[in-house]
Amino acid sequence: MASPSPTEITLHQKSRVLEIAYSDGKVFRLPYEFLRVYSPSAEVRGHGPGQEVLQTGKRDIEIRALEPVGSYALQPRFSDGHDTGIYSWEYLYELGLDQERLWAEYLARLAAAGASRDAAAPPAGKP
Repeated sequence: MASPSPTEITLHQKSRVLEIAYSDGKVFRLPYEFLRVYSPSAEVRGHGPGQEVLQTGKRDIEIRALEPVGSYALQPRFSDGHDTGIYSWEYLYELGLDQERLWAEYLARLAAAGASRDAAAPPAGKP
């Protein structure tokens, strides 16, 4: 059975949310930060199990551009320069379905690492 396909995609810049409606009637509101920390890129996921890189300081991330990749995916360009993640329709659907669990897991990993969702402040005296 084929996965549902997107019928509408909206970037809400003020609230920093990607809203994506699918052909089965489901609508997901995926925060930019969530998309960034769950990027399917090798930079984030690594090249195998156990090689994932915990993403920190992404609370205020923005999507500066959103490009289609063929007829199967999107490639966002984030404000931190990250632009190598290709988000297939299926992957975005899975993120939407599992958003609550994945977000809780991310927050737990941050806490365990003593890390923050906030970007580090520049050192005193530096812009």
